[in-house]
Amino acid sequence: MPAYVIAHLQESPPHPEVIEYIERMPGTFEPFGGQFLVHVTPHEVKEGSWPGHVVLIGFPDIHRARAWWDSPAYRQIAPLRSRHIPGDIILVDGVPEGYDARTTARSMREALPAE
Repeated sequence: MPAYVIAHLQESPPHPEVIEYIERMPGTFEPFGGQFLVHVTPHEVKEGSWPGHVVLIGFPDIHRARAWWDSPAYRQIAPLRSRHIPGDIILVDGVPEGYDARTTARSMREALPAE
């Protein structure tokens, strides 16, 4: 099942280290089957607040996403970004093929206390 790295990065002024990070980053995740799905594209806020930028990287599975995050190649360049751009980053499993949210809703409904 696919997995994703989702980053919500705050606005920050350009910095040479961040540019180097962006240049080197694809070389760190490509060996793990990773690819940018969203990067440096505008987003449209429909509810709430979401200042900054969204980055989404897709991987074939959560194991490869974790292996990339923990890899020496990525750990080496991570400070180039984190020193200059604060943000939140998560790794998350996607849904399996054929997933139907109605099945989840049914299970949730069955778990509700009886009225």
